[in-house]
Amino acid sequence: MTDHRPWRGVLVATALPLTDDLSVDYDKYAEHCVWLVENGCDGVVPNGSLGEYQVLTPEERAKVVETAVAAIGGARVMPGVAAYGSAESRRWAEQARDAGCACVMLLPPNAYRADERSVLAHYAEVAKAGVPIVAYNNPIDTKVDLVPELLAKLHGEGYVQAVKEFSGDVRRAWRLAELAPELDLLIGADDVLLELAIAGAKGWVAGYPNALPAASTRLYRAAVDGDLATAKKLYEQLHPLLRWDSRVEFVQAIKMSMDIVGRYGGPVRPPRMPLLPEQETEVRAATEQAVAAGLA
Repeated sequence: MTDHRPWRGVLVATALPLTDDLSVDYDKYAEHCVWLVENGCDGVVPNGSLGEYQVLTPEERAKVVETAVAAIGGARVMPGVAAYGSAESRRWAEQARDAGCACVMLLPPNAYRADERSVLAHYAEVAKAGVPIVAYNNPIDTKVDLVPELLAKLHGEGYVQAVKEFSGDVRRAWRLAELAPELDLLIGADDVLLELAIAGAKGWVAGYPNALPAASTRLYRAAVDGDLATAKKLYEQLHPLLRWDSRVEFVQAIKMSMDIVGRYGGPVRPPRMPLLPEQETEVRAATEQAVAAGLA
């Protein structure tokens, strides 16, 4: 295992700026990537769910990766390479590799409820691209659960080097550390950051730093450094927003917070719909409260 692990630290699952006609604004996206790094983030994750990859054309998806690499360098870019088929995911991993990216993030098969053999074969196929893979465990959306025992197998075979853990079950951190101590645990849901940081997480694939990067990175670094007084205070202040990362409307909420703090969030592509009025009220109140507390 190399000592260089580019998936460590705060990697922002980037929201993708769309214009009023819902085309991708690549210039704004490049500027956003630069701004995140300038405000303390270690890198970006384009083409994740927050980047609305499912509703991008192949041309758009490739250009998003190339735009991020051109803006901040491939060592800081970990694209999502999820797709219905293993061959397509491998092609996206090869595209990321050829663009200069140091690693990729991969969901398990998500076209159906895959069994263990299928999951192992899927990661084995994508690993042929020769770029380090961070597994993404999101059993809520994919219906495929990368339990610690399965992750240990994937790591033991050399297919994955880390896991973005989105199950919300913080107990898994301790089991993973026993079964696969060299597998890096990455915080995958904003609203369990403190719990997983205390349990030994090595990174955070993050949502809300899109709107509040400086405060979010302060929170993360305090938590992993053991400065629990600072971390707890920031966590309490930010948690009304962080919990939106685990809700169905997380893309809309984060983009709205970006708009409120003076960044460009903008619209979302269908089938996502705008927030309901009561949701807008809740997100606005929590965001304005964070701004008033000096966190923006």
